[in-house]
Amino acid sequence: MDGEEERSPQEADTEPVVPVGSSEVVPRVLSGEPQNLSDADALSLLLEMKLRRRRERPSLPRTVTELVAEDGSRVYVVGTAHFSDDSKRDVVKTIREVQPDVVVVELCQYRVSMLKMDESTLLQEAKEISLEKLQQAVRQNGVMSGLMQMLLLKVSAHITEQLGMAPGGEFREAFKEASKVPFCKFHLGDRPIPVTFKRAIAALSFWQKVKLAWGLCFLSDPISKDDVERCKQKDLLEQMMAEMVGAFPDLHRTIVSERDVYLTYMLRQAARRLELPRSSDAEPRKCVPSVVVGVVGMGHVPGIEKNWTTDLNIQEIMTVPPPSISGRVSRLAVKAAFLGLLGYGLYWMGRRATSLVLSLPVAQHCLQRASAARPRK
Repeated sequence: MDGEEERSPQEADTEPVVPVGSSEVVPRVLSGEPQNLSDADALSLLLEMKLRRRRERPSLPRTVTELVAEDGSRVYVVGTAHFSDDSKRDVVKTIREVQPDVVVVELCQYRVSMLKMDESTLLQEAKEISLEKLQQAVRQNGVMSGLMQMLLLKVSAHITEQLGMAPGGEFREAFKEASKVPFCKFHLGDRPIPVTFKRAIAALSFWQKVKLAWGLCFLSDPISKDDVERCKQKDLLEQMMAEMVGAFPDLHRTIVSERDVYLTYMLRQAARRLELPRSSDAEPRKCVPSVVVGVVGMGHVPGIEKNWTTDLNIQEIMTVPPPSISGRVSRLAVKAAFLGLLGYGLYWMGRRATSLVLSLPVAQHCLQRASAARPRK
């Protein structure tokens, strides 16, 4: 999608109308069509082409759940496994069948870079967890949240290494297919990841954090592609997380349940009536129900269905609670321990280096000469 910029989740609050000169992809009139069309006529022609391609009774994969908004807008939620070729094909088929007005994916602005990177680069990036990535995560989310993010990246890297497949392939396919649909917008529908991690860390006690970190550090079970497809009814990464955090209901609430609410809210905001182009200002406005495709992990689909008809308020789940006294004490203890180990390591290395230098023959000779040259009393 040449020249397109990814939009932040808040942009889903606007009506799905394509302004002139926007960054949305607007296909050109094919050769052979009249070239003296007005802007309104050209828009009407493209919209008519799109509606002709849209199937009234689309043939959809079994992983698609259809939801209907109050105004008649339709949302097709594709439940995916993040490491699955079948999920990629499901996404492509759904978008081609329904010709949506908006595509919403389970990504936030902090993870949107995966849409522009090729598969081989992503595969290499996913396997490597460097000190630079750790420092960036700590600067972005704080010490505890940053460390937790790196541990979760380790889980993703473990799956990547086992399967030889980069995560998020279904999102890249959705991005490509959306660019081929006239007037189709692309929205990022997930809660910003720093908010999720900070709320998750705040929900755990110090010992719960230690227990969870221990479980993530020693994750090494082998995974096959058959395991991924068997987990099609519940995303593999989220299933592994659910198994590890089963003893932490508050963590499950912040990582899964709250994001279910956020994703539902963003899908409902995207599913607004579409204003059709007018040939003149005198012509009355006409709006029709829109069509939306949502691409989310399979584990989020039940929560989206549950929350679809309820009143939602995302302000509460977007706030980060202040750290508790125990949290502040634990952070100070971790920092003190880290600085203490660092200081001891530097001291030990300094003593070791000094001993090695003094043991060299040249150093011994210099010391003997200095001792001989010292004036005697």
